[in-house]
Amino acid sequence: MKQALLIVDHGSRRKESNLLVQEIARMMQQRFGLSIVHYAHMELGEPTIQQGFDACVADGAEEVIVHPHFLGPGLHVTTNIPHLVKEAANRHPGVVFRITKPLGVHPKLGEVILERIAQAVDDASSSAG
Repeated sequence: MKQALLIVDHGSRRKESNLLVQEIARMMQQRFGLSIVHYAHMELGEPTIQQGFDACVADGAEEVIVHPHFLGPGLHVTTNIPHLVKEAANRHPGVVFRITKPLGVHPKLGEVILERIAQAVDDASSSAG
């Protein structure tokens, strides 16, 4: 079964913020060799979840794995995104979809936080000197 990854973020009125999920999708495709990767915004921007799901299917996906790029299982992750994904999937009978858990608590996130702390300290040292 040909799989696709659809990464969904909240969406923002700020174009710069919306570009981040695009970079993550590109990274997933290039670094990890996933063949079909698209992104979508839950609201406030395009592509929408419907547009992202449609793009996955247009690229040949028979199964769409939706990853909510959120930290925790709030209302958007537990209710809004599943509802929007089900609506999108209804237009594609026979295409299976699954929704991953959000990022949550993961040891690798701790590593990222430590890296960000080191960067902030380095930046502060550089600007103080």
